[in-house]
Amino acid sequence: MTMMRLHRVFQGPRLLPCVRMKHGVAPAGFSRRHFKKDLLSILDSSVTPVTVTEIRQYLREHTISFHDGYSCLHVPSPFTPNKDNLLFIDKTTGRFLCKDSLLEGTWEDFKDSMDLLTKEGSTFLSPDTMTSYLEDSDSEEGERQINNMEMSRIWNKAVWIHDLEEDDAQIIKAMYNISKITNSTLNKFGVKCFQPTKSLVFPWYNPRDFTMKGLKLLSAVCRADVVDYIETLYPRPSHYNNLFGITVMGKKDTEVVITSREVDSLAVYQATGITTVSLPRGISCLPPVLLPYLEQFKRITLWLGDDLRAWEASKLFSRKLNIKRCSLIRPGDKQPSPLKALNLGLNLNKLIKASLPASHKSIISFRQLRSDVFSQLENIDQVAGVKWTRFPELNKLLKGHRKGELTVFTGPTGSGKTTFISEYALDLCTQGVNTLWGSFELNNVRLAKIMLTQFSLLRLEEQLDKYDEWADRFEELPLYFMTFHGEQNIK
Repeated sequence: MTMMRLHRVFQGPRLLPCVRMKHGVAPAGFSRRHFKKDLLSILDSSVTPVTVTEIRQYLREHTISFHDGYSCLHVPSPFTPNKDNLLFIDKTTGRFLCKDSLLEGTWEDFKDSMDLLTKEGSTFLSPDTMTSYLEDSDSEEGERQINNMEMSRIWNKAVWIHDLEEDDAQIIKAMYNISKITNSTLNKFGVKCFQPTKSLVFPWYNPRDFTMKGLKLLSAVCRADVVDYIETLYPRPSHYNNLFGITVMGKKDTEVVITSREVDSLAVYQATGITTVSLPRGISCLPPVLLPYLEQFKRITLWLGDDLRAWEASKLFSRKLNIKRCSLIRPGDKQPSPLKALNLGLNLNKLIKASLPASHKSIISFRQLRSDVFSQLENIDQVAGVKWTRFPELNKLLKGHRKGELTVFTGPTGSGKTTFISEYALDLCTQGVNTLWGSFELNNVRLAKIMLTQFSLLRLEEQLDKYDEWADRFEELPLYFMTFHGEQNIK
């Protein structure tokens, strides 16, 4: 049986620091809780890619109800007794997250969970059942305890900005260019100051019970005339991801601004009051495990910075989040980063309202064309055009009658244009091609007489006894006539 790499997200961190300078992240540590027993196989086994079509098919076959969200499929969680609690399945990767139990894993893990549910003969996988499949190694448990102690030491030693001496608070704010950020905003987001290194402490809270599960320290280091800002993450981002500001998010909020820095989120919220979150790893990535927490929003504004890399990241992330609900703020002198805009006295509400829609009504991406391209490849003969059965030379010239093409036949009066186009149309009609005639010179009765004669290959005026027979056959063709004739108003 395949392994279940199911584990709890937002678990207690392992506080081996991860330092990110301007363009890099150094690893730190974190422990996971994995399934054991017969559900487990090798940790480094390859994960079979899955498509959203395969996911939908599996859910239908197992009569699992689902709702198509923006970037995830929503299904009832098998890990809680309350079926109103949802589990989110990423449409691109197949990874899932249960927001109530905070269990997450691969698509294979989900299928194994459903098999276990059937094997247990239960309506959900109870905590008792789950704990028998969840375990930590002794070394992991020891590391977790040490890490929790270290994180608690940092957090408890850090102080609220409003508890600092006024001069010290002003210095700290000036170091990080947040002089215009009020203490009430800092308190609302839980920002503290770690005095030994004069670092800002940004907490990551458990979205279920709002306990603190991670930290990011922002430190200022002066080198000559340049100030570098260093981020230290606890635990390492490859094993733990969270959204700063997630606890300020309301369950009924429908609009959010996503930033790449915590200080930018503070600026957006203070200036606009709009719900805002910042990504744990800035513009380097948007972890798929965070997508379920953004499903509730109908409008997402990506304001990731003021350089080209931020702009490219915005376009990339909008495709993950569903391009139709995303707007982007293009970097520029008049549209700097949120914190800089606040410090310059710009109107952040206006900047957000002026954001560009990620999708343009006249521009689409290959993702939107993908199914149509497949359909054309699958039906290549139809796409190439319907071939005429009686005009092989015409097939060589036009490759058949193709959708979306306009062919113009010209020639002097009496050269046979109408006669030829009647034959041309009848050839296609007999192959099932819908044909609509708009004849402004010949009336429909005369045109139909010509076409019926061509269709029957008989002089029906000399064989009227056969008229009904051929008229019945002719009537079955997908052939239609406009009622316009002669001069018409252009409208």
